[in-house]
Amino acid sequence: MLENHNRFMTKLLLNLACGLIFLSQLSVQPQAKERPEKVGTFTFQFENDLFYGADRNYTNGLRLSWISPNKDNGDPVPLARGLLQKISLNNNPKTRLSLAIAQEMYTPTDRRRADLILDDRPYAGWLYLAAGLHTKNDSGFKPFDKMLDSVEFDIGIIGPHAYAKEAQDWIHDIRVIDRFDGWSNQLQDELGVLLMYERKWRATNKTVVYEDLEFDFIPHAGASIGNVLTHVNLGGELRFGFNIPDDFGRPSLIKGLGHMDINRDKGSWRIYAYAGAEGRYVAHSIFLDGNTLLRSHSVDRKPWVGELSFGLAFEIAQFRVSYSSILRTREFEGQADNSRFGSIAVSWQF
Repeated sequence: MLENHNRFMTKLLLNLACGLIFLSQLSVQPQAKERPEKVGTFTFQFENDLFYGADRNYTNGLRLSWISPNKDNGDPVPLARGLLQKISLNNNPKTRLSLAIAQEMYTPTDRRRADLILDDRPYAGWLYLAAGLHTKNDSGFKPFDKMLDSVEFDIGIIGPHAYAKEAQDWIHDIRVIDRFDGWSNQLQDELGVLLMYERKWRATNKTVVYEDLEFDFIPHAGASIGNVLTHVNLGGELRFGFNIPDDFGRPSLIKGLGHMDINRDKGSWRIYAYAGAEGRYVAHSIFLDGNTLLRSHSVDRKPWVGELSFGLAFEIAQFRVSYSSILRTREFEGQADNSRFGSIAVSWQF
């Protein structure tokens, strides 16, 4: 029975991957032969707590994403055009598509124990595909007169067939780090689904300190529902530096969702620092509450979680790189310490 279930999950993910690739090919077709279109923006994100000498809790995340170009003469997703218009309560006709593949892994603190550690978080891996829709609109109020609405749907597998153990063992072998011995206690295979919505606001005119030195603030609010994660969040990001871009801030991996690219002038450059804060009310997290229907390890989840982030970003022409340091408060009862990890994001606009 379990073998048939695993074959079904593998086939489902392969079919979904083929479908997403097909959609992306449709969405980037030029609408006129004499006017070639941009391909869009690709972003690679890597998050790991080894930046701070730790190896526990949310210990690693990888995500490769693509967002369709900002076309001037059409919508890349005409069939989905109306969805975010209704959410945004306005008549902006442009909706953009994003696609991604990602993996996350979670471990307890003690890597040497092979038995079930009852008072620490479960071992878990999460491998998923994501498809999102994004639209930028006028908010209708000052000073944050621009807003971005994003909806993302994730589907994948939690458990051994997320291959988190194999990925971690491979990295640890390369870096000559001891493997974790307790992966036999990880959550069991389960289909994971997650639907997320987030709205961001920003001002058209940034506050100028001196010539090209400026700062702005981007508040956001969102929510998710699914057997993977159910939560609401509220926060914001302050940016300060030279030639801050007219976008909606850095991408996030842990909540999914992409970011909007912009039309950059060839040879232009930007460098800026940022600081963010977010509060979340978490009603459910499979990585703490355990499998939905199957019997598995779980811990007592803390409903209120806070997060602080600090970082630096550099852009030149169509290239962007950023590094963030993230501090997250304890997520379950008995957690020994707050979580801290680093996040690198590299984007190319073709």
